[in-house]
Amino acid sequence: MANTTQDFYSILGVSKTADQKELKKAYRRLARKYHPDLHPGDKKAAMEKKFQELNEAYEVLGDETSRKKYDQYGPNWKEAEAYERARQQAGGGFPGGQPHPGFGQGSAADFSDIFESMFGRGAQREGSSFRNFAMAGADLEADLPISLREAFTGTRRTVTLTDASGTPRPIEVRIPAGVRNGERLRVKGKGSPGRGGGPPGNLFFHVHIAPHPVFHRKEADIVVTLPLWPWEAVLGTEVQVPTLSGPVRLKIPPDSQPNQRMRLKGKGLPQRTGGHGDQFVVLNIVMPKTTSPEDRQLYEQLAKAPHPDPRASLLQEALHE
Repeated sequence: MANTTQDFYSILGVSKTADQKELKKAYRRLARKYHPDLHPGDKKAAMEKKFQELNEAYEVLGDETSRKKYDQYGPNWKEAEAYERARQQAGGGFPGGQPHPGFGQGSAADFSDIFESMFGRGAQREGSSFRNFAMAGADLEADLPISLREAFTGTRRTVTLTDASGTPRPIEVRIPAGVRNGERLRVKGKGSPGRGGGPPGNLFFHVHIAPHPVFHRKEADIVVTLPLWPWEAVLGTEVQVPTLSGPVRLKIPPDSQPNQRMRLKGKGLPQRTGGHGDQFVVLNIVMPKTTSPEDRQLYEQLAKAPHPDPRASLLQEALHE
């Protein structure tokens, strides 16, 4: 999981007085900046970590209830809340009536030491007044591979996980339309069971969108390479082009060039802010593998017609230092 000792407000780059509108605006801006798909190569792993931290911070601060708890206890708000429940169940207070100085400062692992310093090791023995002390279960994480079409339409998937005892358990996951590669999806209450009647943790799935042989992702946009015969590019034509929502007709203008890009507005992936991205069609002019005598005769006639030398600029540029 992401490093929860880092302040969530700092991760989002906002003040502690920021309202929900400011939080959402900051999250969307940074999500675009740190999205792993925009940083291939060596930077991708670092961006995935930042993107995960960003999602975790917004998941807590974007919820009013969890934000209040975070503001009260700090990064260890889940553990601090559990110990507060333990104090209430014991019918007593903190020594001197004050919260333990470790709350909101240490790591999650420090709370076992805090518990002992507050109540003594005897509190952990069976039969003590704390045997029913409630603590929330730990969060769990797993990978979730999906297809690009599932990311486009959204769907529900049943994933079978094996727990520590070796028992498989089916988990239903809702995959929203427009989910991004590397995004974390939360299934509430499907993590490790709690202690002493405490609530279970959550289960987080890391989305991995499989590459597609035709449709290539670029954020919310889709790129498709379209093969054309030379005469189709020269004369213009109308062809069918595949999209994630089905084939559409596309007019190819006369004198189209190799690698020319044409846009199909709104044919990309759904966006969380509303609407869809676009699909870009890249023209790829291909040559026939074989030619008939009639084809060759036409090419010979074409070769006799006057044309500028396509290699003239190449030869000139080769002479430059």
